Amino acid sequence: MAKRIQLLLNEDVRKLGKSGEIVEVAPGYARNYLIPKSLAIRTTPGILKLVERRKQKEIERLATIEQEAVSRKQALETIGRFTIRKQVGEGDAIFGTVTDREVVEAIQESTNQEIDRRGVTLPEISQIGFYKAQVKLHANVTAEIEIHVAPL
Repeated sequence: MAKRIQLLLNEDVRKLGKSGEIVEVAPGYARNYLIPKSLAIRTTPGILKLVERRKQKEIERLATIEQEAVSRKQALETIGRFTIRKQVGEGDAIFGTVTDREVVEAIQESTNQEIDRRGVTLPEISQIGFYKAQVKLHANVTAEIEIHVAPL
């Protein structure tokens, strides 16, 4: 069996890898298909160092994003409670329901933070009172806030 060679992919190749990855393939596949179509280039020690530096920068960038999410979580949990005013009927029941958009608007008014409404998880809210909600800020960071539903 022939020796396999390492290549750096310039583009995504189905069933092989994504752009920027180092893969090992058969010499014929590299020589006859990947290299002539500029889908990959041969690896050298310089290219391997470059790939390693790119990976390190990406790790640092992701750590920075997560750290920003942690600081946003601390800011939300320091405030802790957000008030949403709704029209109330008999027995403290509210008309309609509290939506994730209303929660995001209340957070933006208080903190000037942009929050994705799809990251807000609410319990079923049908009466005035206090409720707990989760706000997902990052894949690993979720803040828990309290929502006070009050009459108009």
